[in-house]
This record gives sequence, C-alpha cells and structure tokens, in this order.
Amino acid sequence: MNPGKTAASYEVLSPWAEADPIPLKGLAPRLDKLDGRKIGLLCNNKRAAPLILDAAEKLLKKKFPTARVSRFFAHSFSVSSLEKNRVREFNKWLEGVDAVIASVGD
Repeated sequence: MNPGKTAASYEVLSPWAEADPIPLKGLAPRLDKLDGRKIGLLCNNKRAAPLILDAAEKLLKKKFPTARVSRFFAHSFSVSSLEKNRVREFNKWLEGVDAVIASVGD
C-alpha cells in the first residue's frame, strides 16, 4: 500500500428487490364495453387539460358512438386534493359515470 493513500472499502449491493407476491390490480374492474356507457372526463384545470379531453372525447365518440361523456372541471390544479367545498358535487358526478378518464394538462 502506498504511504500517502488510505484504504477504502466499498459495500456492493444487489440491484434486485424482493418481488411482491401480491398481483397488481386496478382501482375498479375494467369495463367489458364502452358502448352505451357514460364516461367521466376529469379536468385538472391546467392549460392543456381541456384540449387533451377534447381529443379523448373525439376518439371515444368515433370508436363508441353510443358512449356519452360528462365533464368535471377542478378549480385548482391539484386533482388529488379536489376542493374540500366541492366533495359532494364531485361524489355526485362520480355516481353518474361508469368510468373516468383524468387529464393532467402539463
């Protein structure tokens, strides 16, 4: 060993994590069809969000002509913390739709 150098040691870790034995699943079961269903379009109120939902609605109507849409516009940018004073309004909107597409307009 050189007299001016200090010894260094390194711990080598495996990049592999333990596998989670629980299979992934969605928040709700996937719909078997969209024809005749009411699809909720959730807008987070950022600049591009309404444009994204316009495009999604156009594609939905083209592929599923009998599908209907209903929009909910958040007044703030954070969809995850929808306005506390609008919880009832939001929950009522949710009850009236079969599925939701959320748009984040960044």
